[in-house]
Amino acid sequence: MNEQKLEPQSEIPEISPDIKEMLESALHFGHRKARQNPKMSRYVFGIRNNVSIIDLEQTREKLKEALEYLKKSAQEGRIILFVDTRPSTREETRKVAEKLGMPFVYDRWSGGTITNWKTISSRIEYLKDLEQKMKSEEWEKYTKKERHDMEEEARKLNLLWGGIKDMTKLPDIVFVVGMQENIIAVREARKSDITIVAIADTNVDPTQADYPIPANDDALSSVKYILGKVKNAILEGKKKQ
Repeated sequence: MNEQKLEPQSEIPEISPDIKEMLESALHFGHRKARQNPKMSRYVFGIRNNVSIIDLEQTREKLKEALEYLKKSAQEGRIILFVDTRPSTREETRKVAEKLGMPFVYDRWSGGTITNWKTISSRIEYLKDLEQKMKSEEWEKYTKKERHDMEEEARKLNLLWGGIKDMTKLPDIVFVVGMQENIIAVREARKSDITIVAIADTNVDPTQADYPIPANDDALSSVKYILGKVKNAILEGKKKQ
């Protein structure tokens, strides 16, 4: 986890963060002052109407650092697992992960996804076997009720693991949207020495991530802006593989 931080170097317009664009996308709005994590104080510019305002100059620098790391990691062919289980933003995160050909967790984090990967892998194999059965000729041998039950089971398992069923090993990096909601994922990644890149709103402990990006993680506009930069950085890295 304690990897050497990379100096931000990219000045490609599609990747480089812009203060005006970040302001327009509401990256600066944190939570109410009472909910501010003390360790986020270093990234807070001030308080306005009892709401913590994030210092976008620092956001820009931390985002550039994270993007450079992700670009280099993509160039090296490393696997980045996207984690976002919040209804307000998870669809956007899923789209980006799929566009990049990266695994994702969309519905909820299953405890042990990282720390008990062997067991999770066996359940994923079961899901794949079930889907294969549904496509085979033997499918017609089952009763209508049996087919319905198996289809429902496959649907539920896909919600849990559909985004990681092609992941053959543990990821090299975990990108988290919503650190508070996905704290178990963060803890499992830390325990397994997997690098964490995460959006850090003012209500979380940014030191839990190796590459924290201080920004609003509630507003869809903010998350979309960051994900857009992340997508472009990873695509740029993939070009240089």
